[in-house]
Amino acid sequence: MNNKHFDVIVVGGGHAGIEAAYSAAKMGSKTLLLTLSLEKIGLMPCNPSIGGVGKGHIVFEIASLGGLMPKLCTQTYLQARMLNTSKGPAVQGLRLQIDKEAYRILSRKMLEQTPNLTILQGKAEEILVEKNKIVGIRTENEIIFANNIILTTGTFLNGLIHEGHKNHAAGRRGEQAVTNLSKSLTNIGLELGRLKTGTPPRLLRVSIDFTKIEKQEPHQLNYLYEFYPVNVEHKLPVYITHTNENTHNIIKNNMHHSPILMGNIKGKPPRYCPSIEDKIKRFPDKTGHHVFVEPEDASYEEIYPAGLSTSMPKEIQELFIRSIKGFENAIITKPGYAVEYDFVYPDQLKHSLETKKISGLFLAGQINGTTGYEEAAGQGIIAGINASLKNANKEPFILTREESYIGIMIDDLVSLGVDEPYRMFTSRAERRLILRQDNVFYRLSEKAFKLNLIDQQLFDDIQKEKKIIDEILENLRLKKSNGELVKVLAELEFDKEKIKNYLKIDLSDRAIYSIYAEIKYFDYLKREEKEIEKSKKYRELTIPENFNFNEIPGLSKELQEKLNKHKPKNIAQALLISGITPAAISLLIFKIREFDKGKAQHESSYLCR
Repeated sequence: MNNKHFDVIVVGGGHAGIEAAYSAAKMGSKTLLLTLSLEKIGLMPCNPSIGGVGKGHIVFEIASLGGLMPKLCTQTYLQARMLNTSKGPAVQGLRLQIDKEAYRILSRKMLEQTPNLTILQGKAEEILVEKNKIVGIRTENEIIFANNIILTTGTFLNGLIHEGHKNHAAGRRGEQAVTNLSKSLTNIGLELGRLKTGTPPRLLRVSIDFTKIEKQEPHQLNYLYEFYPVNVEHKLPVYITHTNENTHNIIKNNMHHSPILMGNIKGKPPRYCPSIEDKIKRFPDKTGHHVFVEPEDASYEEIYPAGLSTSMPKEIQELFIRSIKGFENAIITKPGYAVEYDFVYPDQLKHSLETKKISGLFLAGQINGTTGYEEAAGQGIIAGINASLKNANKEPFILTREESYIGIMIDDLVSLGVDEPYRMFTSRAERRLILRQDNVFYRLSEKAFKLNLIDQQLFDDIQKEKKIIDEILENLRLKKSNGELVKVLAELEFDKEKIKNYLKIDLSDRAIYSIYAEIKYFDYLKREEKEIEKSKKYRELTIPENFNFNEIPGLSKELQEKLNKHKPKNIAQALLISGITPAAISLLIFKIREFDKGKAQHESSYLCR
């Protein structure tokens, strides 16, 4: 620490901070990672898994951009499953059970081996700004100078933990909250809000009767998130059980002990990952909810009961936990809790994740209103890339929603903002037939290579595979256009070996998936490409300030209300509104053009008077 000036300072050693620091350093920027605890770098405070439907797509994109999360996953996974296999390739999602302890240790080790990166333990107290530009940061002990700062503060900004009727300041269980940084952010003109998340109790493995619950079989895969194949081994099992009417009655009878229902928690909870008490309140007619019984790490001492997030008192947690099949004698090693924290409304950001008001200040992860390791890491890598580019006086790197899930997430955050924790789903992607897991390296590797995020060998291997696929697809499309039915793809659905035999070439499973998907979706993909061109043509069409959405015949009342609420400035923003349909957009475009035409005629007639 002899030289107290860095090109980029990253605050926070969670999943966003790891990717931000790693990418900035890889691109040659002299980078500092400032974290509250060196031992907590890469900590997974909640679920012991990475990926899933939508989330897994983000991790694949991080891999294609040379990020660290996929590498860590390859070396620390316990079990692998491909979700949604009964559906098409576009909506499947890889999900890995992770050894949390190994992941944490390896995260720090790999960062310490990264050139251009210094790691320092300390607490950020104040962002230093002069003339709306970042100049540095003040910690508890010193001032460190930098022109670019990336905040990845997770749940630590004025973090408040709730357990039943009690609460205390903390960013996570057993860790201090960051109390001064929020004031520093408001002082420089940023608007903050409050959100809430939670975690379930942890259970002692030997206290669970696994003979009473269903074992979830792993999938036989030969590749994970990285480009190169992996000899996938399944090291520990995962089980499933369910809540029941007795469980629900116990919770219903003790709702008055829930801090969120008592009104003690002001932060908005996540809609798609609610507490068990919130689920029971929202779905009173449902008699059971899934509980995934997952190992925390390779020691297999503690179990994570996914689906039972709660902030009720420990004694109530024990009552409802022991009403669940297989958990009759379960021992809670750590009770569940809720944490609420400050976040920055993300519509104050550019698509580069730099704040609009302060030059050189970037935000990534839960501070932007998202939830999940994957969403955080996806933002982190983009913030790190852009902070490094800004340091070199280069144009920012922007991923669009037509080319990546990360682009969709950032566009949603920046254009629409959030009023609840944001989670990625494939349903958010208008072009999900194009944005598949199987083609991610072919889509994004060229951009990554130009940014020096992946090496020459990897890039060459990706391009070689892409060339083979393109040649095969061209041949198959010619046959299809000539009326020759490719039976092995159309009738047999997905059978890797039969497809390989048909093609008479040995390809990776990923390449086979990609060929299969391109043929399966051929007609739809052509249609989507036309829609993309149409969308590009009208994206920047401005919606007049005095435009009345209520006077559009054929537009449903619900969509009128949504348009009035969000007040989109152009068609691009209107496209992001949840529930908006292509028909509604077409109608909106027609009416805007009609409105503009009428306005122009009125002005012309006025000038002729």
